[in-house]
Order: sequence, then C-alpha cells, then structure tokens
Amino acid sequence: MSVLEMKVPSPGESISEVEIAQWLVEDGDYVEKDQAIAEVDSDKATLELPAEESGTITLKAEEGDAVAVGAVVCLIDTSAERPAGMEAAAEAAPAPVVEAPKQEVKPNPAPAAKTAAPAKESYATGHPSIAAKKVMDENGIAANQVNGTGKDGRITKQDVVAAMAAGFSANAAQGWGGTRDTEPKKMSMLRRKVAERLVAVKNETAMLTTFNEVDMKPIMDVRKKYKAFFKEHHEVNLGFMSFFTKAVTEALNLFPAVNSQIEGKNMILHDYADIGIAVSSPKGLMVPVVRNAEQMTLAEIEKEIKRLAIRARDGKIAPDEMTGGTFTITNGGVFGSMLSTPIINPPQSAILGMHNIVERPVVVDGEIVVRPIMYVALSYDHRVIDGKESVSFLVKVKEMLENPEKMIFGGKDPIEVLLGL
Repeated sequence: MSVLEMKVPSPGESISEVEIAQWLVEDGDYVEKDQAIAEVDSDKATLELPAEESGTITLKAEEGDAVAVGAVVCLIDTSAERPAGMEAAAEAAPAPVVEAPKQEVKPNPAPAAKTAAPAKESYATGHPSIAAKKVMDENGIAANQVNGTGKDGRITKQDVVAAMAAGFSANAAQGWGGTRDTEPKKMSMLRRKVAERLVAVKNETAMLTTFNEVDMKPIMDVRKKYKAFFKEHHEVNLGFMSFFTKAVTEALNLFPAVNSQIEGKNMILHDYADIGIAVSSPKGLMVPVVRNAEQMTLAEIEKEIKRLAIRARDGKIAPDEMTGGTFTITNGGVFGSMLSTPIINPPQSAILGMHNIVERPVVVDGEIVVRPIMYVALSYDHRVIDGKESVSFLVKVKEMLENPEKMIFGGKDPIEVLLGL
C-alpha cells in the first residue's frame, strides 16, 4: 500500500492559512490525477485543489476548517485500482447536465437525484449565468423562483425559460412568506478579511471624498458611432470602463500623489499605473488588477478587464492577479447607485467611484438642455493627497471624459498640441 499525503500548497505570498470551502469528492472516492478535489478560500481568492496522483482518497479536514499552509488535508492511496466502468460513467454523466433535454430527465433518475440533494453548495449554486440574468432582469424574475440545473446548481437561460413556461405560484407574488426563523452562516475567510481591511481603512486613514459630475454624451456618441466596428475589429465590446481607466491613467501621470501609498515614514510614488477594477463575484467583492494600464489601448484594457472579470466570477482568479494595484475604480452604477463614498483599497491612497447615468437638466451655453449625467466620487487619503490635488485630479478625469480626443494627446487639447503650446 502506497499512500500520498496531500498538503495545502501556498496560494500566494503572505498567506499562511486557507479554509476548506467545499470538498468536491467524498471520503473513499477514487480520484484521477489533476482532478479538482476541493475548493479552498484564502483571504484573497477561492482556488481549486487538484489531486496530485490517482487513487482512493481519505479526507483529513472538514468543510469550514481553517488549515495551515503545508498541513495535510487528505491521503491518496496510489496503489488502489481504478473501479471498473469508472471512465464510461464519467463520460456519460455530463451529457444531460449540458444539454438538459426534457425527454431525458424523466427516464434517467441519476440527474434528478443529484439536483434534489443540496448537500453540497458552491459559489455557483442559485447564481444565474449572464444570459439567464438578462432574461430574469427583463421579466422581473427572482433567483429563488428558478431551480438551477447547470453545473454546481448554476441557473441557466434554459432554466429561466422553463420556469416561465411552467408559470409561478400565486404565493410567489404575495411576498416573502417569512417564517421568523434565523440561521447562522459562517462568513468566508475572504469576507472576513475584506471586513477587517475596510474597518482598518476607516480607522487608520484620513479619508475624505470629493465629488463631481460628468456629461457622458461625448463618450456615448463615440460608442454609438464606433461600437460595431470596434467589436468587429477587436472582438470585444467597447464599454465605459476602458474610457474611465484611460482617463484615470492620464490624470495619475499629472498628479502622481494620487498614485502613491504610505510605507512607514515614506511616501512611495509609482511610475506606472496598475489599476484595480472592483468586480462583484458570487464570493464577494474582488479587485483584479490591470497591470501597466498606462501603456494600454482601449481595446487592450477592455480585453484584460473582461479576462479578469470572467476569472473572478468563475472563482478562478489567482491571488497575484489581485495584488499590487496602485489605484482602484469601482462602478456602483451597474447596480443603480446614484452616489456613494467608496472606501480606499489599502495600501492605495485613492479610489474612484462611478455611478449610474441619468438624464438631467443642465445649462449649456446659457440654455437648459437634457444630458446623460454621471456623478463621480474620489475618496482619498488626506495624509498624502491635498485637497487641491484631489479636486484637480477629478476635474482632469472629467475633462478627458467630456473631451475623449484629449486621451489621445495625454490630457492636452489637440489644437494646443498642433500649435506646440
């Protein structure tokens, strides 16, 4: 009998322990080499733990246990023989989950039993896919009204369509139907760490917020004119975030204190812009970092944001993809926020908050006109950033967004560049 001890690998620098979020196998199961056997939470991300060898597994930790890096979490008997018919069963099992045809659900009891047993949940359970969420939002359907049959209980577009076709009970429209029961739910390690960091920021920094408003019509006109060609040429959508990121990097170049941080008695200035983009994931708020955004084109920024956002929402983001940012952008507008005061992402010194776009009456050239307006907020650490710098920074971001051509010329007016001023 040959037994392999599987130890918790280090998920990143400064991480000393992880939490077993979910075992993906049962005690005594036969596992294949490189098969994902568990999901582990660190204080930065959720990662999959792959089997190091094939064999029969013996679990040595429970779900929810905090385990030190380097500790043994399971044993694998590498001398065990693969069960007969295992490969065939593995190939057949995913078919009904992917296609989910109605005619196969009735005669095949295996998927039905799997769906009915919610013993193991993951970040995907009850969470709609992008396509499903769009249909749900358009029809005012809540996630608790749809039974997810996708991988790990994820709600697919077909699930939503099927639920709509079947109709909803009258009780569903009458409200919540609360039972007055309470249920304790342990906070994940990621959520606990976020809570600690946010409280520390409020207690340890001289945080202040300045506000402004941006006329989004110029950006919206550019997107309307070029979005189809942009997508065809670059194979990615032209969103607002790339414009904001580009405007921020140009403004950071003009006001380097906003791109700094405190380290002991020193103020560290960065000659680069690693921009953190706050992303809402099933596990909570995550901030993947776009490295050297100051060197990127709009298309490169859009592609990198898309790549990182998908990894974050699928729970595959790595800790080193969320560390080392010098400035953060967060967009509460996607959830309908009109105005907020974002909290600084330590050890950074500033964060820009975007909000929803609302048509408002404004005065242009002495006349009242209706324009799509976004309120923006810059929270900053007053210990290293003066009010003049913070306000000037936000005004510069506003100017470049309202004059997109300035982004091409490093924040300068094209006529001034032409005249050599």
